[in-house]
Amino acid sequence: MAVGFRFRDFVPEDQPEKGFESLFKLFMQLVTITSGDVGEALQWLNELDKQYGLTDDNYGMGNFIDDLKKKGYIDENEQEKGAFKITPKTEQGIRKSALEEIFGKLKKSSTGNHRTPHTGQGDEQSTDLREFRFGDSLEQIQMSESIRNAQLNHGMDGDDFMLTEGDLEVRENEHKSQTSTVLMIDISHSMILYGEDRITPAKKVAMALAELVKQKYPKDFLDVIVFGNDAWQIEVKDLPYLQVGPYHTNTVAGLELAMDLLRKRKTPNKQIFMITDGKPTCLKEGNGYYKNSFGLDRKVVNKTLNIAAAARRVKIPITTFMITSDPYLQKFVEEFTEVNQGKAYYSGLQGLGHLVFEDYKKNRRKTL
Repeated sequence: MAVGFRFRDFVPEDQPEKGFESLFKLFMQLVTITSGDVGEALQWLNELDKQYGLTDDNYGMGNFIDDLKKKGYIDENEQEKGAFKITPKTEQGIRKSALEEIFGKLKKSSTGNHRTPHTGQGDEQSTDLREFRFGDSLEQIQMSESIRNAQLNHGMDGDDFMLTEGDLEVRENEHKSQTSTVLMIDISHSMILYGEDRITPAKKVAMALAELVKQKYPKDFLDVIVFGNDAWQIEVKDLPYLQVGPYHTNTVAGLELAMDLLRKRKTPNKQIFMITDGKPTCLKEGNGYYKNSFGLDRKVVNKTLNIAAAARRVKIPITTFMITSDPYLQKFVEEFTEVNQGKAYYSGLQGLGHLVFEDYKKNRRKTL
């Protein structure tokens, strides 16, 4: 009898059940895009409802808004009557959502905190074996390897089994490393230029990285700064509200602030991640600004390269994530990277999260 397959008509799965959960996922995406503006996010959600029928007679948009309030995701805006604002619960929810969206797509990593190549009295096992030494814990002893050593050293003749201290092997523990990272986000006007939203993916990556550090690497430090004409530090809770401004790109100000923050951290590993889509075009001079958006200005470029070299001297590598593949800028980025001895990636918006996370994990396995 021949073995084969029987085919039948494909029946698509039923539409997902309508209700709070399905609307909530969309709401979290929209409130991120609208930089925390609940009213605008709900207006967009209403338009999507009209187009795709997200609600029905049993559960309408009014029910959803009431549930958002009851569950503590939105609250009355005291400064604007009749308006709503997101709550700290929602801010954390957005970070978790970003982490699941970006980090969940990556390959599962090994459990535990980041590892260094250095072994010793740590609390995570490595793959290295060595002889037993005074002070090693019983949990470190590898019984299979130790018994094999005993058989090889003392033979298998007779009924008596002999296991001595010299037969014991232990698995080496690794030190869990601690790192300080500054994430720089470009908020110049070009981040929304030509109809392409580049700031939302950058925000999501920052929120996801912040949530990852908090959950998996609680001993690490992550500072977030934004840079346009100037640079300033923001709190992680402020990330959902981040907006692009009518700014030029003062990369020097961003790097100076990043280095100042890292100098205060007493950790062996320090690094800067910079997410940008453009060339440096601005410097602060006294109470004013030196600006030139036409080409690569020698004065701005030289100042930027000087600070890259200064970061190298104090062993702070800079990883640049260019979310544009403009060949015109590539030469500058290559020179900047060479001066700092850092790294550079040229990525589309879709691949940004993957690159940031993989590089973060990779850098944390070594002492920079």
